[in-house]
Amino acid sequence: MGTVLTEAPIVNSTTDEEATLMKTGKNDEQDVNEDEISPIEEVRLTVPNEDDTSLPVWTFRMWFLGLISCALLSFLNQFFSFRKEPLIISQITVQVATLPIGRFMASALPTTKFYLTIPGFGKREFSLNPGPFNMKEHALISIFANAGSAFGGGAAYAVYIVTIIKAFYKRHISYLAGWILIVTTQVLGYGWAGLLRKYVVEPAHMWWPSTLVQISLFRTLHGKENEVDEKETAEVQHRTSRTKFFVIAMTCSFLWYSVPGYFFQSLQSIAWVCWAFPNSVTAHQLGSGFSGLGFGALTLDWTVVASFLGSPLVSPFFAIVNVLIGYVLIICIVMPIAYWGLNVYNAKTFPIFSAGLFTAQGQYYNITAIVNDKFEIDRDAYEKQGRVNLSSFFALTYGFGFATIASTLTHVGLFYGREILARYRASKDQRMDIHTKLMKKYDEIPSWWFYLLLAGSMLVSLALCIFLKDEVQMPFWGLIFAAGLAFIFTLPIAIITATTNQTPGLNVITEYIMGYILPGEPISNVCFKTYGYISMAQAISFLSDFKLGHYMKIPPRSMFLVQFIGTLLAATVNLFVAMWLLDSIENVCQQDLLPANSPWTCPSQRVFFDASVIWGLVAPKRIFGTLGNYAALNWFFLGGLIGPFAVWILHILFPRQSWIPLINLPVLLGATASMPPATPVNYNAWIVVGIIFNFFVFRYRKKWWQRYNYILSAALDAGVAFMAVLLYFSVGIEEKNLHWWGSNPNIDTEHCPLAQCPTAKGVIADDCPPF
Repeated sequence: MGTVLTEAPIVNSTTDEEATLMKTGKNDEQDVNEDEISPIEEVRLTVPNEDDTSLPVWTFRMWFLGLISCALLSFLNQFFSFRKEPLIISQITVQVATLPIGRFMASALPTTKFYLTIPGFGKREFSLNPGPFNMKEHALISIFANAGSAFGGGAAYAVYIVTIIKAFYKRHISYLAGWILIVTTQVLGYGWAGLLRKYVVEPAHMWWPSTLVQISLFRTLHGKENEVDEKETAEVQHRTSRTKFFVIAMTCSFLWYSVPGYFFQSLQSIAWVCWAFPNSVTAHQLGSGFSGLGFGALTLDWTVVASFLGSPLVSPFFAIVNVLIGYVLIICIVMPIAYWGLNVYNAKTFPIFSAGLFTAQGQYYNITAIVNDKFEIDRDAYEKQGRVNLSSFFALTYGFGFATIASTLTHVGLFYGREILARYRASKDQRMDIHTKLMKKYDEIPSWWFYLLLAGSMLVSLALCIFLKDEVQMPFWGLIFAAGLAFIFTLPIAIITATTNQTPGLNVITEYIMGYILPGEPISNVCFKTYGYISMAQAISFLSDFKLGHYMKIPPRSMFLVQFIGTLLAATVNLFVAMWLLDSIENVCQQDLLPANSPWTCPSQRVFFDASVIWGLVAPKRIFGTLGNYAALNWFFLGGLIGPFAVWILHILFPRQSWIPLINLPVLLGATASMPPATPVNYNAWIVVGIIFNFFVFRYRKKWWQRYNYILSAALDAGVAFMAVLLYFSVGIEEKNLHWWGSNPNIDTEHCPLAQCPTAKGVIADDCPPF
């Protein structure tokens, strides 16, 4: 359904490079006028006010490690996206892993200089090893990797369209159409984002809080490896280096994942309530971590911990608490009352936790039966099968999603409105802060680069909608409308993100609009959503990376080229991996046709497919309108809009109560935004692990946390990723399975088979007792 935005704590340290700058006299700190100091305290505490323009950035190491990292992350994230627990390998893993490799290359590669004549650039000097591995190289490698992880999303969003066409609708889409669709939706927003840089990147008041996390991590990683306090003991002075710790932790993660990933798969969800009451439907509904409410369900599988919500080790405690409160409110209070108490939307007719679509009799809806030869809704077949029904949980998640969107607007307006307005006005001040002043040393990106990129991507997108319309369904005017919508929203949402770290999404709005304009066309709807929503989201990510480069003093042209090349490479790898899996795995994404314990269930793609049916094929009028069952959910928009006013009024009436402004309704209401496809066991594990590391370890072992926390997160991700790929190629392709209670492809290894059973009288479901 969405994502929960969190911000990691800031860690400050002095780096080797900063010490060198001070010794060599290249520190600009002494030349900083008071008017040039950043007006944002967090920036002053985190970002150094100096730059060494002599540091090389376009090095062989940067291109080699950057391209490899981008391709590897694209492959791994696309590979995992089809699995039951779609782990996202983020750029933090690459940040940590490439540091020792970069330093090794700096010590091993020859330093010989040679000259090449490049047409248009003249004779240039090159070296495979221009000096020590520096932070600017490292940052560009990380930006390459960020493109490989779709800026934190895992795989390119448009790949979902290719997947649902082939796996769910059983139709054809060519490689060419798929590639154009993926690339253009990724780069279209870059064009206008580049033109907006002077409004949201250069001004000091547009400070982009999330970038400070990356800068803190870079400064920590490039700090003195064995720097210790004089008061520290001899034992601490001989502590394990970060590199050694990373290798040990990654090896342990690699070896351990073979246990829950293959030998003992019941450890993925330890649903002891189901085991204690094997014949109770209610116990299974309460205790199942994958198909129920997850009461007491835990896991020993890192993919379950980090899937959907990301690594809990990089989320601060206050964010985890907000998610915990919202999660308990919805899962432990709202859902039991809605299901057992009020039977909301005939809840007992359907599974208690499901993203499926059903008939009024509780049977799975036959979607292919209502799609005609023109890839549009067959109205007669639809009338014959009846209205589409949702589980009460799925319906309520849409309601809470509506409330989250509306509450984000009013919450940001009431609590950050003055700040945003003041900083926007201050951003018009022509005075430059020290960081913008230092960046003026580098060649600016010509505006025609962005105009050319915008015009080229727009023309290619129009060609897709005109000449390959049979494959993507969307008319050319839909593309123009979507691009215009994304362009209009980019600047205000970029300002909100740059000042508050909250990014309202356009996904539901775009679905709703196109569902009413062109009802009955599912692929047209998801294409419109992707061009409208993802183009804006990519523009925001593009600007965020540019602000990171701004703080890190990376030449703008280098930033642009790395982002653009990385996006093209990642999109290409994403498409080929997706096509390979779709063509090589029998019944991929078809949970009812796959073995009971198959990992290839595609939960995120299933939700995307359901959205294409709800908003496109059947259309919102037959779901949330007068012809559907869920019109009342539209009131959640109003509730979300009004809710922050109540909190704001309480804050005005009781200004001394400091806890009132901490009530963040968008976070509380959107706590379960990732459900579905995320499940309760994902949340249980994420919250528990997050509290352990970001409260107890952070509070009582702060030096350990500061030194190893991010390293451990990256090592766990990397070890699991490599073992999962190894398991697939060694035993998965040939289907070499174990057959025992803890690992069997033909049974539910969570051992909660009754969790999906309906409990309404007279409703019959396979393998379920009658009521």
